Formats: sequence, C-alpha cells, structure tokens
Amino acid sequence: MTLTYIWLAFFLLAFAVAFIKWAFLGDQQILPALVEGIFKAANDGFDISLKLVGVMALFLGFMSIGEKAGAIRFLSRIVSPFFSKLFPDIPKNHPATGQMMMNFSANLLGLDNAATPFGIKAMQSLQELNPNKDTASNAQIMFMALHASGLTLIPVSIIAMRASMKIPAANPTDIFVPCMIVTFVATLAALTIMSFKQKINLLQPVLLGWILGLSALIGLLVWYLTTLDKEGLKLFSNTLSSGLILLIFLLFLLGGLRKKVNMFEAFVDGAKGGFEVAIRIIPYLIAMLIAISVLRNSGVFTYLIDGLRYLLGLTGMNTDFVEALPTALMKPLSGAGARGMMVTAMETYGTDSFIGRLSCIFQGTSDTTFYVIAVYFGAVSVKNTRYAIPAMLLADMVGIITAIFVGYLFFH
Repeated sequence: MTLTYIWLAFFLLAFAVAFIKWAFLGDQQILPALVEGIFKAANDGFDISLKLVGVMALFLGFMSIGEKAGAIRFLSRIVSPFFSKLFPDIPKNHPATGQMMMNFSANLLGLDNAATPFGIKAMQSLQELNPNKDTASNAQIMFMALHASGLTLIPVSIIAMRASMKIPAANPTDIFVPCMIVTFVATLAALTIMSFKQKINLLQPVLLGWILGLSALIGLLVWYLTTLDKEGLKLFSNTLSSGLILLIFLLFLLGGLRKKVNMFEAFVDGAKGGFEVAIRIIPYLIAMLIAISVLRNSGVFTYLIDGLRYLLGLTGMNTDFVEALPTALMKPLSGAGARGMMVTAMETYGTDSFIGRLSCIFQGTSDTTFYVIAVYFGAVSVKNTRYAIPAMLLADMVGIITAIFVGYLFFH
C-alpha cells in the first residue's frame, strides 16, 4: 500500500498545483502540458519495456546456459558465507545468491544493461522462496535496497557527458573519486538500515570481515584509477566493462561444453523469458512514469527548490548547493529526468562550476529508486512492498547529504 499512497500523492499534489496556476495565476498552458506529458510518459514506458526485450533475451539466454552448467551454483558457494548471514532466508547454494552477485558486479562497473536482467532473474528466484507472493520478502527488500543504493566504481556515462558538453570539463574525470565515496557510503547506509530493520547483526565476524575486506579492495582500486589520466581511465573502464561481459559469456559456454549441455536449446528457453518479463513490466512502469510526469510538468519541483533555498537561508547555512538539488530530487524518480537536470545545471552554471560538478555527483549517488521498485517488484507481481520504499529513500537521503559534504570538500 505504501507505493499506492505515494503514487496517489504525486497526482493529487501535481493536480492541486496545476489547478492553482490555471485558475488563479492565468497559466492557460499548464493543463495541456500535463495531458501531453501523461501521454508521452505512457508511450515512453511502453517503448522502454519493449527495448528491454532484446537485452533481456540475450542475458537470460546466457543465464540459462550458466545455470545448467553450474556457474551460478559455483558463484553462490563463493559468496555464501557472507550472503547466508545477510540473507538468512535463502537456502545454501541457492541460484538467487549467484544471480544477485552478478547484478551487484554489473552495477559496480556501470553495466546497467547487464544488471537489469541479472537483477530481475534474482527477484524471480527470490519470489520462488517467498511464501506470500503478493508481499515482498525480507530477502527481496534487502536485495532491492542494496541494488538501489547504486554502488558504482566507474561512472562512465557521467564522465562521458562532462566531456561531451559544448564547453567540456577541463578534467571530466575529476568527479570520479567523489562519486565513488558517495555511492559507497550510500550502500553502507542501505545495508545498515536494512540490517537494523531485519534484526541482522553486522558485527558478526563473517559480515564484518567481508565489509572491511571489500572496503579495502575498493579503496585500492580507486587509488589505482586515480593514477590514470583521462585517456587511461577511459581505456581501462571500457576494457574492463566489455571484457567482463565477454568473459562471463565465455565461461558459461565453456561450462556448458564441459557439462554437455544442449546450449542452443538452453539459450532459446532462457531467452523466451525476456519477452514475458518485458510485457509484465509495462503496466507497472507506465503507472510510475505518468505520476512522475505530472509532478515534474506541474512545476512542483521548482516550488520545492525555492522553498528549500528560503528555509536553509534562514539558518545561515551556505545555500550554494541548492541549485543542484533538482538532480538529487529527480534521481529517485527518473534517471532520464535527473540526467536532463544534470545537463541543464552544467549548461546554466558551467561544466566545471560547483553546481555543475555537484549535479554530476548527485547523478552518480544512487539508482532510480521508484523505477527500480516499479520494474523489479512488477516483474514478480509483488504489490505490497512493505517498508522497502521509505528505507530506500532514507539511504538515498544519506547519499544526498554525503554528496553535499563531499562536493564542498572537493570543489567549493
């Protein structure tokens, strides 16, 4: 019901603001703009879902080969000591463990197209363990929170955007370390919030060892990447990203050959699920996109930013960061919308300005929470998301606050 209340609130707030602007402020274009935005959002939702079919079919096909070859079970055994503590409801060596790990790995390298099918496959496996099919399980909520926290090692798209502006950044990669710090803090926040809610002790030696070990590993990799120049970083990230995908495919094929799997048949069987999942997602995605559309086109965000600037100004706080907040506030709602606001901030204030850089950090802070909720829970027809949304938004808030501090530290 939480998602229902939020969805309804988007419409009621947007319609109230639009009516006031039409009836009392004489804005005769606001109502047509809302209607046009609703139809455009509905079409966009349909187009996005259809575009998922090819990628979903590709990855689910290879996932099917990997499952039959035992690759998923092998990966599950490696991470089972950590995941068994974090996901106590998942049986040992269950395929969902490996699928979640592959989703997290794809997100870490910014491989969004790969992360989505892996994540949906993981949600489907978790749904098989879910005793109440209409209600999200603890494991599904934990997975969603960690996924939506947006831990990304290489923000390739943001770096590319900074380099491709009309007046490009002097050093497009200078937001790399801030993004890494912020996303890591947001992920730790999501892990802590969910562990507290689900009564999971993070001080267990296994969990603590994994968290500290991963922190050290990421720290070393970040240090190495900061020693590279722009071309070196671009080459490394492209090679690592593409190489990982090809390596996964090759290992699945070699594993299938070793296990004497009928790989063509396995691929076709798995690929069939791509179309089925995309069709199932359509109504959930359209519902969320039209709600976001009316909220944006009604001008609610503009009033919100102006109000925040005024309130923060009363405290004597430096409010230079407020102009970058539209990107942060839009990111949980729409990745494309947040990207548009990031570009607008760079065009308006300058690519290398404090606002331009902070907008880029906000863009890399987290995933699109409501999009993730709509797509992933929609893929398994879960209607009651329980505490998933407020907990995930709390982690997003931690990321936003951290981004502001980091932005001031690096660029103000």
